[in-house]
Amino acid sequence: MSITDATDLIACVVLILWLPAMFLAFKRDLMMFQQNSYRPDRYARWAKSTGESSTVARCCYLFSFFLICVGRVPFVVSAPIAAFVLVWNIVVMARRHYKKPLVFTPRARRIMGVTAALSIVAVAVAFAFLSLRGACAVAMAVLFVSQLFLLAANWLLKPVERTITKHYYDEAEAILASMPDLKIIGITGSYGKTSTKHYLHRILSEHFDTLMTPGSFNTTLGVVRTVREYLKPYNEVFIVEMGAKQPGDIKEICDLVKPSVGIITAVGEQHLESFKSIENVQRTKFELVDALPAGGLAVLNNDFPYVANRAVNNVKSLRYAVATPDGADFMVKDIEYGRRGTGFTIIGPDGFELTLSTALVGECNISNLVAAVIVALHLGVPSEKIRYAVGKIEQVEHRLNMKHTPGGLTIIDDAFNSNPDGSRMALDVLRRMTPGKRIVITPGMIELGEKQYELNRRLGDTIGRSADIAVIVGQYNREALVEGITASGFPDGNLHAVDTFADAQKLLMSIARSGDTVLYENDLPDTFK
Repeated sequence: MSITDATDLIACVVLILWLPAMFLAFKRDLMMFQQNSYRPDRYARWAKSTGESSTVARCCYLFSFFLICVGRVPFVVSAPIAAFVLVWNIVVMARRHYKKPLVFTPRARRIMGVTAALSIVAVAVAFAFLSLRGACAVAMAVLFVSQLFLLAANWLLKPVERTITKHYYDEAEAILASMPDLKIIGITGSYGKTSTKHYLHRILSEHFDTLMTPGSFNTTLGVVRTVREYLKPYNEVFIVEMGAKQPGDIKEICDLVKPSVGIITAVGEQHLESFKSIENVQRTKFELVDALPAGGLAVLNNDFPYVANRAVNNVKSLRYAVATPDGADFMVKDIEYGRRGTGFTIIGPDGFELTLSTALVGECNISNLVAAVIVALHLGVPSEKIRYAVGKIEQVEHRLNMKHTPGGLTIIDDAFNSNPDGSRMALDVLRRMTPGKRIVITPGMIELGEKQYELNRRLGDTIGRSADIAVIVGQYNREALVEGITASGFPDGNLHAVDTFADAQKLLMSIARSGDTVLYENDLPDTFK
């Protein structure tokens, strides 16, 4: 075999290896793009904050690119190095597991297809106008800047996505217009909206044929999909969870569904990275109330100052509170927590009282139940049906969900999307669990903008005053949490820092005993390290 033939063979091997490496790299890029809501600005901020653009893998691709391009390095030397880099990354990426893997929706498949096509065209052009060696160099460069190819594909698909989105939106709008008697309830808040949605659905289902947006379908497109795929002509009530990452998001959903009842569960310091200020959070959440018709009803959680201080003049409003009853229409008394649940009494206008029992625990869950009860009363659900439904409500997974293991451990699962107020309430529940050791496992809170360090330090202080053992997971908030815990006078020997949740589980197995209580507070997504 001649040198030329050997060189060509090596180049072909590199290009063949490049294909699976390209697919795995683009799959991971797309997964993160999907977790950032397909928004290039958020994706770019995430890549910058995590150093994703300069990982070891990308640096190896760049090194291989330069080796191939440098004329003094024989291709028979640089190509095997490139092949090794490709094989190594293929193995690493193929073995990697993610908490929230890529969902191959039609949009994701379109982006993946166009991204791959752009990459293959780039390599093919290099081969046509340069050589096999040039094609190999471009192939390695493509992997180094794979994020740019992904963003280019997304930009090229914009007209297609707009057309598809409009078609689906118009279809959902027509379905809703065909059901004029449908009662539509909007629920939003910095936190608590998903739990409130589930509780309200369970209560109303005792009296109405009720549909709620499934899972975390709380964006405009998620609501559109729910209407098109799940809403039936016989449904009487439609409960719509409304999420927001920026001003205007809630209004956009309201313009589609036109709710007559709106619940605001909280206005707090969450998603400050995108909202910048709590005042912007308040304005966005109250887009729901502003959209209600003259005969509508706003149900507002006065436990939050930025809900309580916002006047409502366009519709009737009913305010509720658990911790700060002043100015509230509905309040709670006689709360009794136990290992199997909670008993409490709701009091309201005109001497109204309703005593309830639930398997749920925590002030935040009681608050969410009150909001659901108020709406149920407004819609005419009898008190006995409300009492029965509340007693049958199941805990929502990862939202202050209490479980008991065969080994005698009590697990408080609050792993979904921790926030300042929710974490405080979860730790209050942990503090009340007196038998055995109280153990908290947490990576801290995210998306808090300029207050990230301050609020996590405050969380650390609360942990120090509520738990007996603290396990800090990961590097992202470690310094702030440790500083807060230490400042509370927490014993050094009871504070542990580990890199992953797997490490935390191993540690837990060695320190936990029957009768102990373990609180899992938050679980960072794959976009955080």
